[in-house]
Amino acid sequence: MAVFSDPLLITVAPNGAYKQRTDHAALPMTPAELGQTAKHCLDAGAAMVHMHIRDAQGRHSLDVQGYRDAQQAVKAAVGDELIIQVTSEAARVYQAPEQIAMVTALKPEAVSVGLREVDQPEIGEAGLSRFFGWLAQERVMTQVIVYDVTDLQRWQALRAQGVIPDAPWSLLFVLGRYSVGQTSEPKDLLPFVLAHTGREPWSMCAFGAGEHACATTAVALGGHARVGFENNLLLKNGEIAPDNAALVRQVADSARVLGRSLCTAQQAREAFFAC
Repeated sequence: MAVFSDPLLITVAPNGAYKQRTDHAALPMTPAELGQTAKHCLDAGAAMVHMHIRDAQGRHSLDVQGYRDAQQAVKAAVGDELIIQVTSEAARVYQAPEQIAMVTALKPEAVSVGLREVDQPEIGEAGLSRFFGWLAQERVMTQVIVYDVTDLQRWQALRAQGVIPDAPWSLLFVLGRYSVGQTSEPKDLLPFVLAHTGREPWSMCAFGAGEHACATTAVALGGHARVGFENNLLLKNGEIAPDNAALVRQVADSARVLGRSLCTAQQAREAFFAC
């Protein structure tokens, strides 16, 4: 039961939890800016936007009403042509119970969940089972973030033990860490691919100027790609990208060279709900 196996699903991560306008003038911070960025990235080939929101001071936020406002702005710009995936990232601000509470209150179309962030003692395996069971029951398109092979093996163990129910989950392989000067390389993807024994479709995200090479490698290996200013501001030639759409466009060009068509939001939804 492969979801999003082909064509290629490109996700744009346009802002992240940490970057500020001082990092790039085109970094979207407000709902209106997210809507405008979403439209440009849709035109460039994206089918999903991985969305962070900020509070009035520009800090990372998981505020439910803030998410609703941002969702409304993106929908006003692109309608249903992009899947809106909200983040539940802690970003050193939130704890697992708060993250889970936000997701259940918002009930988004799609969400990303860092496994190690919610796999905490105060949640326990019973709490994990309840949360992932709710996600499956509510048909929330859930992407599970794994930061290394140990995370991936923990996910596989939870699946094998029945803690995580059968559902059309997907995975995100993170190639590196948030750190000054971090640059991911295509070889960073191989341990994940070799250790991935399940049937979940996978995407990758990478850091720095190596993002495009990593994304192209994922495209060639049958995976999917998440690119954008959250993790990288540079084009493949090392120059500063003018906007998020330029990073999306590079991956779309690679897909054409490699013979993979681009997935639309509607195709992704149909694949998900067919499972």
